[in-house]
Amino acid sequence: MAWLEITVQTAPGNVDQTAAALTAAGFSELVIEDQQEFKDFLEQNRACWDYIDEKLQQQLTGLSRIRLYLEDTDTQALEKLASLVERRGLTMCQNLLAEENWEESWKDNYPPVELGKSLVILPYWLEDTYAGDRIPVILDPGLTFGTGSHPSTQMVIEAMEETVKAGDNCLDLGSGSGILSITALRLGAKQAVGVDIDPKAEDMARENAAANGYGSEKFTALTGDVTADSALMARLAGKYDLVFVNIVADVIIHLAPVLPKFLSADSTLICSGILDSRLEDVKEALNRAGIDPIRVCAREDWRCIIAKRRLQ
Repeated sequence: MAWLEITVQTAPGNVDQTAAALTAAGFSELVIEDQQEFKDFLEQNRACWDYIDEKLQQQLTGLSRIRLYLEDTDTQALEKLASLVERRGLTMCQNLLAEENWEESWKDNYPPVELGKSLVILPYWLEDTYAGDRIPVILDPGLTFGTGSHPSTQMVIEAMEETVKAGDNCLDLGSGSGILSITALRLGAKQAVGVDIDPKAEDMARENAAANGYGSEKFTALTGDVTADSALMARLAGKYDLVFVNIVADVIIHLAPVLPKFLSADSTLICSGILDSRLEDVKEALNRAGIDPIRVCAREDWRCIIAKRRLQ
Protein backbone atom coordinates (compact mmCIF):
# COMPACT_ATOMS: atom_id res chain seq x y z
CA MET A 1 0.00 0.00 0.00
CA ALA A 2 1.32 3.45 -0.94
CA TRP A 3 0.73 6.61 1.06
CA LEU A 4 0.31 10.28 0.30
CA GLU A 5 2.17 12.73 2.50
CA ILE A 6 0.05 15.89 2.69
CA THR A 7 1.58 19.18 3.85
CA VAL A 8 -0.79 21.98 4.84
CA GLN A 9 0.84 25.40 5.02
CA THR A 10 -0.46 27.64 7.80
CA ALA A 11 0.23 31.18 8.95
CA PRO A 12 2.37 31.73 12.07
CA GLY A 13 0.09 31.67 15.10
CA ASN A 14 -2.64 29.79 13.22
CA VAL A 15 -1.34 26.26 13.51
CA ASP A 16 -3.43 25.34 16.58
CA GLN A 17 -6.70 26.44 14.97
CA THR A 18 -5.86 24.57 11.78
CA ALA A 19 -4.93 21.42 13.67
CA ALA A 20 -8.20 21.63 15.62
CA ALA A 21 -10.18 21.98 12.38
CA LEU A 22 -8.41 18.97 10.85
CA THR A 23 -9.05 16.88 13.95
CA ALA A 24 -12.72 17.87 14.02
CA ALA A 25 -12.99 16.82 10.36
CA GLY A 26 -11.69 13.35 11.25
CA PHE A 27 -8.03 13.68 10.34
CA SER A 28 -5.77 12.37 13.09
CA GLU A 29 -2.08 11.68 13.76
CA LEU A 30 -0.99 15.14 12.68
CA VAL A 31 2.66 16.15 12.58
CA ILE A 32 3.02 19.81 13.55
CA GLU A 33 6.11 21.76 12.56
CA ASP A 34 5.90 25.28 13.92
CA GLN A 35 8.75 27.48 15.06
CA GLN A 36 6.72 29.38 17.66
CA GLU A 37 5.21 26.20 19.11
CA PHE A 38 8.72 24.81 19.45
CA LYS A 39 9.97 27.96 21.18
CA ASP A 40 7.00 27.95 23.58
CA PHE A 41 7.56 24.29 24.40
CA LEU A 42 11.24 24.88 25.17
CA GLU A 43 10.43 27.84 27.40
CA GLN A 44 7.79 25.95 29.36
CA ASN A 45 10.11 22.98 29.90
CA ARG A 46 13.40 24.79 30.37
CA ALA A 47 14.31 22.77 33.47
CA CYS A 48 14.29 19.48 31.55
CA TRP A 49 17.44 19.95 29.47
CA ASP A 50 20.57 21.98 28.86
CA TYR A 51 21.02 21.16 25.19
CA ILE A 52 18.78 21.58 22.15
CA ASP A 53 19.79 20.23 18.74
CA GLU A 54 20.79 23.26 16.65
CA LYS A 55 19.99 21.41 13.42
CA LEU A 56 16.42 20.90 14.60
CA GLN A 57 16.11 24.57 15.48
CA GLN A 58 17.40 25.54 12.03
CA GLN A 59 15.00 23.14 10.32
CA LEU A 60 12.04 24.78 12.06
CA THR A 61 13.07 28.37 11.31
CA GLY A 62 10.14 30.18 9.70
CA LEU A 63 8.00 27.02 9.52
CA SER A 64 4.32 26.79 10.33
CA ARG A 65 2.82 23.70 8.75
CA ILE A 66 1.02 20.44 9.42
CA ARG A 67 1.71 17.09 7.80
CA LEU A 68 -0.60 14.09 7.66
CA TYR A 69 -0.77 10.84 5.73
CA LEU A 70 -3.53 9.27 3.63
CA GLU A 71 -3.73 6.05 1.68
CA ASP A 72 -3.21 6.89 -1.99
CA THR A 73 -6.50 5.19 -2.87
CA ASP A 74 -8.57 7.20 -0.39
CA THR A 75 -9.87 9.80 -2.87
CA GLN A 76 -12.84 10.68 -0.66
CA ALA A 77 -10.62 11.72 2.25
CA LEU A 78 -8.33 13.63 -0.10
CA GLU A 79 -11.26 15.59 -1.58
CA LYS A 80 -12.60 16.33 1.91
CA LEU A 81 -9.19 17.60 3.01
CA ALA A 82 -8.75 19.74 -0.10
CA SER A 83 -12.16 21.34 0.47
CA LEU A 84 -11.37 22.14 4.11
CA VAL A 85 -8.02 23.66 3.20
CA GLU A 86 -9.60 25.80 0.47
CA ARG A 87 -12.35 27.08 2.81
CA ARG A 88 -9.74 28.21 5.31
CA GLY A 89 -7.70 29.99 2.66
CA LEU A 90 -4.70 27.72 3.07
CA THR A 91 -2.57 25.79 0.62
CA MET A 92 -1.44 22.19 0.57
CA CYS A 93 0.84 19.96 -1.43
CA GLN A 94 1.10 16.19 -1.67
CA ASN A 95 3.91 13.73 -2.19
CA LEU A 96 3.51 10.06 -3.09
CA LEU A 97 5.64 7.89 -0.83
CA ALA A 98 7.12 4.66 -2.05
CA GLU A 99 5.53 1.47 -0.78
CA GLU A 100 7.33 0.31 2.35
CA ASN A 101 6.74 -1.78 5.42
CA TRP A 102 6.35 1.19 7.78
CA GLU A 103 5.70 -1.04 10.77
CA GLU A 104 9.21 -2.46 10.45
CA SER A 105 11.24 0.27 8.73
CA TRP A 106 11.72 2.31 11.95
CA LYS A 107 13.94 -0.46 13.22
CA ASP A 108 16.59 0.58 10.69
CA ASN A 109 17.32 3.55 12.97
CA TYR A 110 18.57 1.26 15.74
CA PRO A 111 21.62 -0.74 14.59
CA PRO A 112 23.92 -2.48 17.08
CA VAL A 113 26.06 0.01 19.03
CA GLU A 114 29.49 -1.26 20.10
CA LEU A 115 30.74 0.44 23.26
CA GLY A 116 34.03 0.26 25.07
CA LYS A 117 36.19 -2.82 24.74
CA SER A 118 33.63 -5.53 25.33
CA LEU A 119 29.99 -4.41 25.04
CA VAL A 120 27.35 -4.10 22.33
CA ILE A 121 23.89 -2.56 22.72
CA LEU A 122 21.40 -4.64 20.74
CA PRO A 123 17.75 -3.88 20.00
CA TYR A 124 15.75 -6.95 20.98
CA TRP A 125 14.95 -8.00 17.39
CA LEU A 126 18.69 -8.49 16.66
CA GLU A 127 19.41 -10.68 19.67
CA ASP A 128 19.14 -13.96 17.78
CA THR A 129 21.10 -12.80 14.74
CA TYR A 130 24.09 -11.14 16.44
CA ALA A 131 27.22 -13.15 15.64
CA GLY A 132 29.88 -11.07 17.38
CA ASP A 133 31.80 -11.90 20.54
CA ARG A 134 30.91 -8.81 22.58
CA ILE A 135 28.76 -8.89 25.71
CA PRO A 136 25.20 -8.04 24.59
CA VAL A 137 22.93 -5.57 26.38
CA ILE A 138 19.43 -6.17 24.99
CA LEU A 139 17.06 -3.18 24.84
CA ASP A 140 13.66 -2.25 23.52
CA PRO A 141 14.43 1.25 22.19
CA GLY A 142 11.00 2.66 22.99
CA LEU A 143 10.14 6.14 24.17
CA THR A 144 12.46 6.15 27.18
CA PHE A 145 15.89 7.75 27.09
CA GLY A 146 18.83 5.36 26.95
CA THR A 147 19.78 3.49 23.80
CA GLY A 148 23.56 3.86 24.05
CA SER A 149 23.84 6.24 21.12
CA HIS A 150 24.33 9.43 23.14
CA PRO A 151 27.88 10.50 24.13
CA SER A 152 26.87 10.95 27.77
CA THR A 153 25.68 7.35 28.06
CA GLN A 154 28.69 6.04 26.16
CA MET A 155 31.12 7.73 28.54
CA VAL A 156 29.37 6.24 31.58
CA ILE A 157 29.46 2.75 30.13
CA GLU A 158 33.14 3.07 29.22
CA ALA A 159 33.90 4.24 32.77
CA MET A 160 31.87 1.30 34.11
CA GLU A 161 34.04 -1.15 32.19
CA GLU A 162 36.99 0.10 34.22
CA THR A 163 35.13 0.26 37.53
CA VAL A 164 32.51 -2.47 37.97
CA LYS A 165 33.71 -5.47 39.99
CA ALA A 166 32.09 -8.82 40.60
CA GLY A 167 29.63 -8.56 43.46
CA ASP A 168 29.12 -4.78 43.30
CA ASN A 169 25.82 -3.18 44.31
CA CYS A 170 24.80 -0.31 42.02
CA LEU A 171 22.32 2.57 42.12
CA ASP A 172 21.18 4.37 38.97
CA LEU A 173 19.37 7.69 39.54
CA GLY A 174 17.50 8.74 36.40
CA SER A 175 17.57 5.20 35.06
CA GLY A 176 15.45 5.67 31.92
CA SER A 177 15.54 2.45 29.89
CA GLY A 178 17.68 0.74 32.56
CA ILE A 179 20.66 0.56 30.22
CA LEU A 180 23.24 1.43 32.90
CA SER A 181 21.87 -0.98 35.49
CA ILE A 182 21.68 -3.80 32.96
CA THR A 183 25.20 -3.05 31.73
CA ALA A 184 26.50 -3.13 35.30
CA LEU A 185 24.91 -6.56 35.79
CA ARG A 186 26.41 -7.77 32.51
CA LEU A 187 29.81 -6.65 33.77
CA GLY A 188 29.45 -8.72 36.93
CA ALA A 189 27.62 -6.54 39.44
CA LYS A 190 25.59 -8.46 42.01
CA GLN A 191 22.55 -6.19 42.12
CA ALA A 192 21.29 -2.91 40.64
CA VAL A 193 18.54 -0.48 41.56
CA GLY A 194 17.16 1.96 38.98
CA VAL A 195 15.14 5.03 39.98
CA ASP A 196 13.32 7.42 37.66
CA ILE A 197 10.62 10.05 38.15
CA ASP A 198 8.69 8.68 35.16
CA PRO A 199 6.59 5.57 35.91
CA LYS A 200 6.83 4.58 32.25
CA ALA A 201 10.60 4.35 32.70
CA GLU A 202 10.11 1.94 35.60
CA ASP A 203 8.06 -0.41 33.45
CA MET A 204 10.45 -0.14 30.52
CA ALA A 205 13.55 -0.74 32.66
CA ARG A 206 11.98 -3.80 34.28
CA GLU A 207 11.05 -5.23 30.88
CA ASN A 208 14.53 -4.58 29.50
CA ALA A 209 16.12 -6.24 32.51
CA ALA A 210 13.90 -9.28 32.00
CA ALA A 211 14.93 -9.44 28.34
CA ASN A 212 18.51 -9.81 29.59
CA GLY A 213 17.56 -12.53 32.03
CA TYR A 214 17.48 -10.40 35.19
CA GLY A 215 14.52 -10.68 37.54
CA SER A 216 13.71 -8.95 40.83
CA GLU A 217 16.52 -10.72 42.67
CA LYS A 218 19.02 -8.85 40.50
CA PHE A 219 17.29 -5.66 39.39
CA THR A 220 14.84 -3.36 41.16
CA ALA A 221 13.02 -0.57 39.29
CA LEU A 222 11.46 2.27 41.31
CA THR A 223 9.64 5.53 40.59
CA GLY A 224 10.13 8.73 42.57
CA ASP A 225 12.23 11.76 43.46
CA VAL A 226 14.82 10.96 46.12
CA THR A 227 15.07 14.63 47.11
CA ALA A 228 11.36 14.90 47.94
CA ASP A 229 10.19 11.39 48.82
CA SER A 230 11.34 10.47 52.34
CA ALA A 231 9.88 6.96 52.08
CA LEU A 232 11.82 6.33 48.87
CA MET A 233 14.99 7.70 50.46
CA ALA A 234 14.51 5.40 53.43
CA ARG A 235 14.06 2.43 51.12
CA LEU A 236 17.24 3.27 49.21
CA ALA A 237 19.30 4.19 52.25
CA GLY A 238 22.66 2.49 52.29
CA LYS A 239 26.03 2.55 50.65
CA TYR A 240 26.48 1.39 47.07
CA ASP A 241 29.70 0.44 45.33
CA LEU A 242 28.71 2.47 42.28
CA VAL A 243 26.19 5.27 41.77
CA PHE A 244 25.27 6.51 38.28
CA VAL A 245 23.59 9.85 37.54
CA ASN A 246 23.23 10.33 33.79
CA ILE A 247 20.72 13.19 33.47
CA VAL A 248 21.43 16.93 32.97
CA ALA A 249 23.48 19.45 34.92
CA ASP A 250 20.62 21.12 36.81
CA VAL A 251 19.26 17.78 38.04
CA ILE A 252 22.71 16.61 39.15
CA ILE A 253 23.16 19.89 41.04
CA HIS A 254 19.75 19.38 42.66
CA LEU A 255 20.67 15.82 43.66
CA ALA A 256 24.17 16.63 44.92
CA PRO A 257 23.24 17.20 48.61
CA VAL A 258 21.68 13.72 48.95
CA LEU A 259 24.29 11.77 46.97
CA PRO A 260 26.65 11.27 49.97
CA LYS A 261 23.88 9.22 51.63
CA PHE A 262 24.52 6.54 49.00
CA LEU A 263 28.32 6.67 49.05
CA SER A 264 30.97 5.14 51.27
CA ALA A 265 34.63 6.09 51.13
CA ASP A 266 35.18 3.26 48.64
CA SER A 267 32.20 4.04 46.40
CA THR A 268 32.49 5.54 42.93
CA LEU A 269 30.07 8.16 41.61
CA ILE A 270 29.73 8.61 37.84
CA CYS A 271 27.83 11.71 36.68
CA SER A 272 27.15 12.44 33.01
CA GLY A 273 24.83 14.39 30.74
CA ILE A 274 26.80 17.56 31.50
CA LEU A 275 27.53 20.14 28.84
CA ASP A 276 31.04 21.59 28.95
CA SER A 277 29.53 25.01 29.70
CA ARG A 278 27.98 23.59 32.91
CA LEU A 279 30.91 21.48 34.07
CA GLU A 280 32.18 23.93 36.69
CA ASP A 281 28.68 24.40 38.11
CA VAL A 282 28.34 20.65 38.66
CA LYS A 283 31.83 20.32 40.12
CA GLU A 284 31.11 23.13 42.59
CA ALA A 285 27.83 21.48 43.66
CA LEU A 286 29.59 18.15 44.22
CA ASN A 287 32.35 19.84 46.19
CA ARG A 288 29.81 21.56 48.45
CA ALA A 289 28.26 18.14 49.10
CA GLY A 290 31.60 16.65 50.12
CA ILE A 291 32.25 14.82 46.86
CA ASP A 292 35.55 15.25 45.01
CA PRO A 293 35.77 14.86 41.23
CA ILE A 294 38.83 12.76 40.43
CA ARG A 295 38.54 12.56 36.64
CA VAL A 296 36.60 14.22 33.84
CA CYS A 297 35.94 12.48 30.51
CA ALA A 298 35.01 14.44 27.40
CA ARG A 299 33.21 13.60 24.17
CA GLU A 300 32.00 16.28 21.79
CA ASP A 301 30.29 18.96 23.95
CA TRP A 302 29.54 16.53 26.79
CA ARG A 303 31.41 15.80 30.02
CA CYS A 304 31.37 12.89 32.46
CA ILE A 305 32.67 13.18 36.03
CA ILE A 306 34.07 10.27 38.03
CA ALA A 307 34.07 11.21 41.72
CA LYS A 308 34.62 9.95 45.27
CA ARG A 309 33.16 10.92 48.61
CA ARG A 310 35.55 13.11 50.58
CA LEU A 311 37.14 11.46 53.59
CA GLN A 312 36.13 13.11 56.86
